[in-house]
Amino acid sequence: MSDILEQLYERREKARKGGGQRRIDAQHAKGKLTARERLELLLDPDSFEEFDMFVKHRSVDFGMEKTHIPGDGVVTGWGTINGRKTFVFAQDFTVFGGSLSETHAKKICKVQEMAMMHGAPIIGLNDSGGARIQEGVASLAGYTDVFQNNIKASGVVPQISVIMGPSAGGAVYSPALTDFIFMVRDSSYMFLTGPDVLKTVTNEIVTAEELGGAKTHTTKSSVADGAFDNDMEAIAEIRRLFDFLPLNNRAGSPKRPFFDKHDRIDTSLDTLVPDNPNLPYDMHELVEKIADEGDFFEIQSDFAKNILCGFIRLEGQTIGIVANQPMVLAGCLDSDASRKAARHVRFCDAFDIPLLTLVDVPGFLPGTSQEFGGVIKHGAKLLYAFGEATVPKVTIITRKAYGGAYCVMAPKHLGGDMNYAWPSAQIAVMGAKGATEILHRKDLGDAEKTAAHIADYEARFLSPFRAAELGYIDEVIQPRSTRKRITRAFALLKDKELQTPWKKHGNLPL
Repeated sequence: MSDILEQLYERREKARKGGGQRRIDAQHAKGKLTARERLELLLDPDSFEEFDMFVKHRSVDFGMEKTHIPGDGVVTGWGTINGRKTFVFAQDFTVFGGSLSETHAKKICKVQEMAMMHGAPIIGLNDSGGARIQEGVASLAGYTDVFQNNIKASGVVPQISVIMGPSAGGAVYSPALTDFIFMVRDSSYMFLTGPDVLKTVTNEIVTAEELGGAKTHTTKSSVADGAFDNDMEAIAEIRRLFDFLPLNNRAGSPKRPFFDKHDRIDTSLDTLVPDNPNLPYDMHELVEKIADEGDFFEIQSDFAKNILCGFIRLEGQTIGIVANQPMVLAGCLDSDASRKAARHVRFCDAFDIPLLTLVDVPGFLPGTSQEFGGVIKHGAKLLYAFGEATVPKVTIITRKAYGGAYCVMAPKHLGGDMNYAWPSAQIAVMGAKGATEILHRKDLGDAEKTAAHIADYEARFLSPFRAAELGYIDEVIQPRSTRKRITRAFALLKDKELQTPWKKHGNLPL
């Protein structure tokens, strides 16, 4: 028996070494952790249970039969994060560059299927050179099996991808099918065709970082939801995000102990909105003053900054946030902001996370670039997402809510359950000056009459009371009591049930 145990220990030690000490040292020299070190940081101490440690590839071409490394370049299993179950896989760049083979893919598929079966999130730590060329179509088939499971798991369990090294070619599509993608600055990149191919085919000269680095994907393409400075910071933030997420689509929005008063009054909110309607203010301040302990996890903070998306807690319960940001483009909606917010709304609705919408929007951004870029379709995505969502929806209009942008930002007419307005709210088809130029065009040459018309329009339409009189606003509230009113609204709505007509699925305006 002792000989068998000794053999087990030796095999385990070999598997844990991956590609060997030399390759581990090379990984560390790049400022990167190994797959096992990353999992050790991600999961609670001693909670990781590994699967398929001794699996080896089956390839016999190009001399591959001479090289077999246990685990075949990916570490898979399950563990806990703050006591909550999750399934994980971490690609090991020290083994064949983390390239995906048939057996490598089967290991990932196994934990994906177990995650769906047991109703727990799946977190993938990606660090791979792509498909293993020596296996040809078998590796491509493996990738496609992984993609199919990503699609099956979508809306069933949360899926998080962390890009911690290269991710090229077909390797990018599995992360793209997951709910969240995070990257590590200066050590991770994603692209379908690399710099060498671009130089040959299109004569474009670009570095890997410029083409598919963290800055590119968090500020330009919106492929990634966030970026961090190193592996340790990335993993710490993933643990933080994980605490906001439900385990599956039937578990409901998670709750945790909180140390903040639900009826906390904040008098500073009474002066948050400037008297001059053309002056900006930072919507982050409102979000953080509403949230339990001021804790706000923002998604895609560097992309489409004219809208804020993320998660807070109210009385310990996770709440999804969508908020216009007057500091950027005056809070106007555009194509990028609409896509960003629509995706966030759909994630929250899929996983039964209530939605809080904070509105200060003067309209859609005008211009030929927006119209040619399909702002109509992109705006319709957000409209569709809010209209389709059946979770509890609470909306606060802090200042402007003009025209079609009012219609898009979760009003009563899109199934908003509780819609409040601050006294500073202005709910109308457009601003007073623009309306006067249309309604009283003949008086535009007379400054005194024009001023009178503007004042009259402001008094009649640019206040929340007109909407309140029509029942479109449930209450005009004091800004200082916003947290109290919102928490009571969500407490009321916790038992909400909404029946919708049967359908296989709708046709989202993609």
